[in-house]
Amino acid sequence: MPKRLLIIAHAPSPNTERLRDAVIGGAGSPEIEGVEVEALSPFVTTPEHVLAAQAVILETTENLGYMSGALKDFFDRCYYPLLERTQGLPYALYIRAGHDGTGTRRGVETIVTGLRWRAIREPLILRGEWREDFVESCRELGMFVAAGLDVGAI
Repeated sequence: MPKRLLIIAHAPSPNTERLRDAVIGGAGSPEIEGVEVEALSPFVTTPEHVLAAQAVILETTENLGYMSGALKDFFDRCYYPLLERTQGLPYALYIRAGHDGTGTRRGVETIVTGLRWRAIREPLILRGEWREDFVESCRELGMFVAAGLDVGAI
């Protein structure tokens, strides 16, 4: 039975859509055979989506030094239904930060610490002006998480 990777991505611009699509593309690499990838907006993600997943990747923009309202909405709706049911869930985070991403990272990490989710790598923080290499970094993140899930390393 394939494992499920859930990507919860707030992608409000063409560039953040490219980042999301790169994560999806990396996670769906042909050499990764035992992982199904589902990518959803935070606004439509439900606790049931998370409960069906064996790993999660979170995407947010940095908004006023904090996570996007969309990702915050997801956590507001889903935190308590997930609290005792997803402890140890492997997750990765990437942030498109116009500044330094520190407040955004801290906000997300505070919530996932409460959920007792398990970070499988340091957050990928894409800082400053847009750079084309952000896309490749996101593709690598998707591949890393899916490959780890595929072989049982996460």
